[in-house]
Amino acid sequence: MAGDVINLNKARKARDKAAHKAKAVENRAGFGRTRGEKAADLSITEKLKRALDDAKRDPDRSS
Repeated sequence: MAGDVINLNKARKARDKAAHKAKAVENRAGFGRTRGEKAADLSITEKLKRALDDAKRDPDRSS
């Protein structure tokens, strides 16, 4: 009956601490970018959107 005894309070705190660390890693990836990196991503996104819009057919221009 003397198996591995764990303190449930410490186990809960360790679990919560691991979850907070994982969330911090996500936040650093999303928010820890420089202004230049954000601007570069925005310009690439806009360029791709323009390319997609230019490739669409215009339904009003029927020959």
